[in-house]
Amino acid sequence: MELSSTFCRVQETYQRDRATSAALENVHAIADKAAKAWGMMALGAELREARRERTRIIANMAALEDERSSDEEDQFFNENPDRGYANP
Repeated sequence: MELSSTFCRVQETYQRDRATSAALENVHAIADKAAKAWGMMALGAELREARRERTRIIANMAALEDERSSDEEDQFFNENPDRGYANP
């Protein structure tokens, strides 16, 4: 299961708050390390989410291009050469 960047950032904030309010030094140190780990996880998740978004955009652009090229092919293979060029 992949964690979202939002979830990781919330956990990072929680651990940072816990580290600042800890009365014991060992709790402070562990919470600080946990906050840093959550921050690294969030960074990885943000990169992964951005990559997925770019991939989705590229796929949509390719689908639109395929759709346009099939419309142009229909015009070339039609018996009526004026199809698609007439004024509406």
